[in-house]
Amino acid sequence: MRRARVVVVGLIALVAIGATALVQLRTHRVPVAPPSPRIRAPDGVRIRVQVLNATKIHGLARRATLLLRDRGFDVVETGNVNDSRDTTIVLDLSDHPEWAARVAQLFGNARVEARRDSSRYLDVAVVLGSTWRPPSEPFYP
Repeated sequence: MRRARVVVVGLIALVAIGATALVQLRTHRVPVAPPSPRIRAPDGVRIRVQVLNATKIHGLARRATLLLRDRGFDVVETGNVNDSRDTTIVLDLSDHPEWAARVAQLFGNARVEARRDSSRYLDVAVVLGSTWRPPSEPFYP
């Protein structure tokens, strides 16, 4: 009977230690260096961008919007996508691959694809993947 209590107490202690370690791993953020400040929208050009969050990370589209607006891009629409993805994709919707390439540079390892938007309302769309991490320093201190 005494041995069973010791085993139960030991298991409870192991579970508590494991849970604490898991919480620390999930809340510990590796600092992410912000993209180069030279990556900006061209002067005198309005580039309309749509940002879609394709992850389960709440607020990721908002953080991407802040980054893009800070760099001179005009984010006109944000939202979520039901399909989860790992890799961020930047869609060139207006046949300006250099604009899409600038946006992709802000998101690190983002892939660029060309797709026509017949409405001509958007120039670039960003579909955020779970591998993108927003810069760790605040945009507006």
